[in-house]
Amino acid sequence: MKFFIKQRVFSWSDTYDIYDETGNTCYFVKAEAFSFGHQIHIYNAADCEVAAIHQKFFTFLPAFEIEIHGRAIGTIRKKFSFFCPQYEIDYNGWKIEGNFLGWDYDVYNGNRQILHITKELLHWGDTYTIDIADSQDELEGILLVIAIDAANCGS
Repeated sequence: MKFFIKQRVFSWSDTYDIYDETGNTCYFVKAEAFSFGHQIHIYNAADCEVAAIHQKFFTFLPAFEIEIHGRAIGTIRKKFSFFCPQYEIDYNGWKIEGNFLGWDYDVYNGNRQILHITKELLHWGDTYTIDIADSQDELEGILLVIAIDAANCGS
């Protein structure tokens, strides 16, 4: 199944709409406009908050905690590197391979591919395509992509 994350261009804070393959809005993402660090909230189609991503303070490089329904499920930390972004991920035992800067990477659980993420070029505002192999990984996969985007913007 495919999802599309589309950034809203004219907004005071980072806001995204997340659509499925048929064009239905599945999630809405809104960052707090006036906060220290990234504080991102994810809402379902019924406008109920289902998850959040909070930037950790007092870290040299960006670090984020990912929560679903108020329960922490993992962290992502940007690692020091000169040319290409690298991340330390403690998230469902998943690992990531690919080009973060070019927004073309895959997420694996062991040898099983969970997600493939690409950035669409020549769009008004950032647009990402997420191919998810199993619908059970839908929300966690979307959260990981949003956290990586926040880490890339936070450096």
